Amino acid sequence: MALFLGRDIQALEIWVLPNLTELEDKILGYMVSYLRSNTYQPSIREIGERFGIKSTKTVSEHLQALADKGFLERDPSRSRGVKILGMDLDAQGVSVACFPRLPEDGRGPRADRAESFFTLDRRLAGDKGAYFVQARAEELAPLGCVEGDYILVEPSTVAELADGAIVAAKVEGRAAYYRFSRNGRTIQLRPLTGRGAATEVDDPGSMVLLGRITGMYRRMDHLPVAVTAIAH
Repeated sequence: MALFLGRDIQALEIWVLPNLTELEDKILGYMVSYLRSNTYQPSIREIGERFGIKSTKTVSEHLQALADKGFLERDPSRSRGVKILGMDLDAQGVSVACFPRLPEDGRGPRADRAESFFTLDRRLAGDKGAYFVQARAEELAPLGCVEGDYILVEPSTVAELADGAIVAAKVEGRAAYYRFSRNGRTIQLRPLTGRGAATEVDDPGSMVLLGRITGMYRRMDHLPVAVTAIAH
C-alpha cells in the first residue's frame, strides 16, 4: 500500500470546484483536453462549433463566467487569449476526484458530486477512475489512518482481488471498508477491527464493489505533537 506523506508535495494539489453549470463544466473539460493534445487553447469559434453555439458572443459569456469563478484568466484582445488556472496540465498529471465519504447511492462516485480534486502524478494516481475519500474517525484506524486522511480507492473487479485486500464495498445498502477473502465460492468481508462476524456474500452480484484501497495521503501540520519524557 502506498503512503504519500508530507506537507508540501509537488505531485499533489487541491483544486476546489465552485458551482459550475453543466455546459460550463463541459466547456472547461474540452479546453483542458484540447490544450493537453495541442499545447495551445481552442479559439472561441472552435469552442462554439464543438458545442453547437453559433454566437461567438455567447461563447465569450461562458468563458467570462468561468473566469469569474476563478478557472480562467482572459485576454479579450486575442482569439486564444485564455489561460486555465488552478490546474496542473502536465501530461504526466491526472485529476483525481475527492469525496467526503464513500458513495451511498448508485454504483460508484460521480465526479459532479466531488468536493474537490487532487492533481497527481500518473504514477501515484492508480488506474483510471480512481478517487479519494476522506477518512472518518475510527473507520480506518486499524490501518493507521486518522480523521482527515485521504484514502485512494482504485476500481477493481472481484476476480482481480487477492485475499487480504482492503476494499470499499456496499452491502445491504451500506457502504463500508472491509478485508476481502474467499471461502470456496463465497466471498467474506471482515470488519477491519477484527471484531465481529464476517459478512458472507454468496452472490457477488448482490455486492457493489466500490474499489480497492491502494494508497493514503496525509497532511502532517494538523497532527498533535507527541512529547516523550526522558528519564535522567
